[in-house]
Amino acid sequence: MVQQKIKVLHIIKSLGRGGAEMLLPETLKVHDKSRFEFHYGYFLPWKNQMVSAIESAGGTVLRWTANNNFQILTKSATIQKYILANSIDLVHCHLPWAGFVGRIIHKTSGIPVIYTEHNKQERYHRITFWLNKLTFNWQNQVLAVSEDVSNSIKKNINPKVPVATLLNGVNTKSFMRDSMAGNRVRHELGIPSEALVVGTVAVFRFQKRLVEWVRVMHTVCQNDPLIFGIIVGDGPLKRDIQREVAAAGLSDRVFLVGLKEDVKPWLSAMDIYMMSSVFEGLPIALLEAMSTGCAIATTDAGGIKELVRDEVDGLSVNVDNWQSLADCLGRLRDPNLRQSLAIAARNRVVQSFSLKAMVGQLESVYSEIATLHR
Repeated sequence: MVQQKIKVLHIIKSLGRGGAEMLLPETLKVHDKSRFEFHYGYFLPWKNQMVSAIESAGGTVLRWTANNNFQILTKSATIQKYILANSIDLVHCHLPWAGFVGRIIHKTSGIPVIYTEHNKQERYHRITFWLNKLTFNWQNQVLAVSEDVSNSIKKNINPKVPVATLLNGVNTKSFMRDSMAGNRVRHELGIPSEALVVGTVAVFRFQKRLVEWVRVMHTVCQNDPLIFGIIVGDGPLKRDIQREVAAAGLSDRVFLVGLKEDVKPWLSAMDIYMMSSVFEGLPIALLEAMSTGCAIATTDAGGIKELVRDEVDGLSVNVDNWQSLADCLGRLRDPNLRQSLAIAARNRVVQSFSLKAMVGQLESVYSEIATLHR
């Protein structure tokens, strides 16, 4: 007898290039499609960069157009019709506003809902925080991307539904250093072959503190003409970052290259991956950089401290002491230290943060919940 596939509907606010969004096609590539069928629904029409990647990996993508957060909540009846028409077994929501609409569906229909929390509750706007607190028990299972996030849920919400930590993972076979591709990037930007390249991949939001990132680069570039920077990404603070680069006189040293569909060549061009974030869950881009063999200099924001052990897998500073990242970059000019930490970073994700292990745990959750509710 052929076993019936478990049908999962992911709901997320957008399919832009954020960490949670980019994880969806990566996990889909690893999932056992002989046992599971995946659908993906989103709301913001102008944030659709991940659609083709999900479809190429075998997922079905649909959009329920909404132009703001409160319009998302009005889509619950439409989504519920889709669930019934397509015999969806369970819904997996990501990030608060998708979570809210999923919980409404669960409350009104009993359809099983899983929610992945990527951030600490303290970091949300007060409206988001209170809506989260009000509706949190209208779901079956919560997955936190780090212990830091899990502890924040328990402290601020004290939920009745189970909360488990499921650490983000990275496809370590896909994210490997490609020196030829990295050298092409350097050549295109006019970066000397002997230069030290510091980079990051981020959505240009407050939490990433990219203006501060540029200030760190300004400090180190004053004393070393062979340090260059690459920032991959885009977002609402783009003009602020551009102004900071210009004010620091770094327009020919720090390159803002925009969004990139494939970040692997850009990570391969980086010797050091630097993060100056004020808060994080467990950042996917950092996992990818470590897997690609970049040496790491970072603040210890949120779940990063569970990933990067200072002096073991990279160099880490207190989240309030981001200026000390300049000292980390100074130390990483030593090629021996840089190489040893790059190797350690790669080993760290291979051993403890593989996408295969993450997907295996996720499929176990899906199977358990779907079996209970069939």
